[in-house]
Amino acid sequence: MSTSKLIFGVVIAVLCFALPLFLPAGTLDWPRAWIFVAVVFVGCAWSTAVVYRASPALMRERFKPPVQKGQPLADKIVVSLLLVAFFALMIFIRLDVVRFHLLPQPRPIAAGFGLALFVIGWWIMTLAMRENAFAAPVVKYQEERQQKVIDTGVYSIVRHPMYTGAVLLMIGMPLWLESYAGVIFAALPFAILAVRILIEERFLTRQLAGYEDYTKKVRYRLVPFVW
Repeated sequence: MSTSKLIFGVVIAVLCFALPLFLPAGTLDWPRAWIFVAVVFVGCAWSTAVVYRASPALMRERFKPPVQKGQPLADKIVVSLLLVAFFALMIFIRLDVVRFHLLPQPRPIAAGFGLALFVIGWWIMTLAMRENAFAAPVVKYQEERQQKVIDTGVYSIVRHPMYTGAVLLMIGMPLWLESYAGVIFAALPFAILAVRILIEERFLTRQLAGYEDYTKKVRYRLVPFVW
């Protein structure tokens, strides 16, 4: 994979965060969002470098579309809903900050804690991709890549560490951007994510040798001692 393609991927990822935040209000005057976008840019660049160094094949998988051949129909539907819900969350945050004002804004300490959660979530997701060379963006059995169960690193703690990171990310983002209502709205993508976990585990139990034993070894799906 060429360097130009990797850079293009980073730019697209940053725009996916930036555009839903700035376009609804029709203004770029939001310093806190610019700090957030800068953090996203650094995170994207770092994650791309780490994952590409660990597994160029995984990076090629991550560049594929969210709907693919071999993906269960249920996952095609759920991943589409998840993407819509995530973008809706970002648009809602912006509208709440500039128009709705549904709840009091988080205090600076809470907002700073939110940014820390976002960074931690991104870090966990990157660790998961570094550990698991089969962490494709869709649910499918990667027979051509000789997919196997990964039970080391963060996968020895929870079965879906990428989703754990995503949850922290979606809580931290509205906190930093000063929208408690956005934290509540994040329950929608959380619910869709939980459904996707169930679909993914049912599929992998049927298709991937050793996955059922893995679920007995690592009991928790998303949050240790909770679920």
